[in-house]
Formats: sequence, structure tokens, C-alpha cells
Amino acid sequence: MFNKFVLSNVEVINYDTKEFALTDADGNFSISAKKGDLLVFVSKNHELKQLPFNPALLVNDKLIVKVTLVAEELNEILITNTTAVTLKTNTKIEQIKRDEIKADREERKLKPLNVDDLSINKGLNVIRVVGFIVDKLKKEKEPIKRTVPEIAFYTLAKNSYDQNFYIKTLMLQPDQIELFLQFCDADPKSKTIAADQNTLSLMDFLFEKNTAFKNLNIVN
Repeated sequence: MFNKFVLSNVEVINYDTKEFALTDADGNFSISAKKGDLLVFVSKNHELKQLPFNPALLVNDKLIVKVTLVAEELNEILITNTTAVTLKTNTKIEQIKRDEIKADREERKLKPLNVDDLSINKGLNVIRVVGFIVDKLKKEKEPIKRTVPEIAFYTLAKNSYDQNFYIKTLMLQPDQIELFLQFCDADPKSKTIAADQNTLSLMDFLFEKNTAFKNLNIVN
């Protein structure tokens, strides 16, 4: 939803299960998700939206998600010999032209050379879409890395997920959580994860280390 208007053709992806859905003309969609699953909403003219699913967010069994229009500064102005339009007073025409330019630029950015079109009419490759989302999220985080203070991996993991995540999602015993986080922190890769502070990278790393941690427990 944007400015109280429903949006159609918004791609909704459950990052944890890789399930995909598309909103209809009324903005409705249906997708399976459990508490803690990360839902990602992708719309060409709006900022990418991430939302950890929680049943408490449902209103009358519906999940209402608000998105933000992509802000982009115009670098070029083309003046042609056409009917004069005063952009300061005719805001409707100004916004239409901005949207046309923005949509054209976004379309070119979302279609790299030698990569198939990801539009729905050509058959959506969900894995490829998820890969695009991960890459976009990493790029969004790059400017932030220069301003966000360094944080230890242990602190980042503790602050990002509550105890229920480690117990119910990773299936750890309460007395194993501290040991598990120390096990993760010992991996040199954890320093990179902590520096990036990327939610999806952190989650993937925790799942990867959880498997290794449980295998280690079995061996011991």
C-alpha cells in the first residue's frame, strides 16, 4: 500500500522458504509464512521492503504493508518546443514525467546484459529473483558501512534475534545458545558479517553454523 492506494504486481517473497507470490489488482496476495520468516516486497517504483513475519501484525487476517516511493534526483532536463507547462503549479504532470523517467531507468537497471527478463510473462525464476534481492540489499548497505560504528558479531546476533529464534527456529536448547554464539564468533567469517550488518547474510550464516554446531555435538 502507498498513500492509502493498493498496489498490484508487487512481488512478495518468503526469503526462508523461497516461496513467491504476486499481488492482484486489489493488492491481495497469499503466501505461506511462519513467525520469524523474512518477507521481502519488490516493486519497480518503490523502495524494497523487508518485514519479519509475526501473526500479531495481521488485521482481520490481512497483512497491511506500506511502501515508500523511490526517491531519485533528475540529472538531466530536456527542453523541447511543445506546449508550455509550468511544473511548479502543474504538479500532476510533473509527477507523471518523473515516474516515466524513473520507471525507464529502473527497468534498465533491473535487466543486466545477458540475463533473461524476469517479468512474470516469461516465467519467473524464483532463485534468480532471490539472488537479485540479496545483491540489492548488499548494495543498499554499502553506504551505511562508512557511518555505522563497528559492532561485535556476538552483540549483533544477540540484538538481531530473540531467544525464541534460537530455540524454535534453530532448534537449540536454552543452555546451548551462548555456546553456539561463541562457536559462530570463532569463525573469521563472523567479522565480515558483523561489519556488513546485513540481515540476510547474518541469517544465512547462523543457519550454516547451526548445522556445523549440531554435527559437532553429535561427534562429541
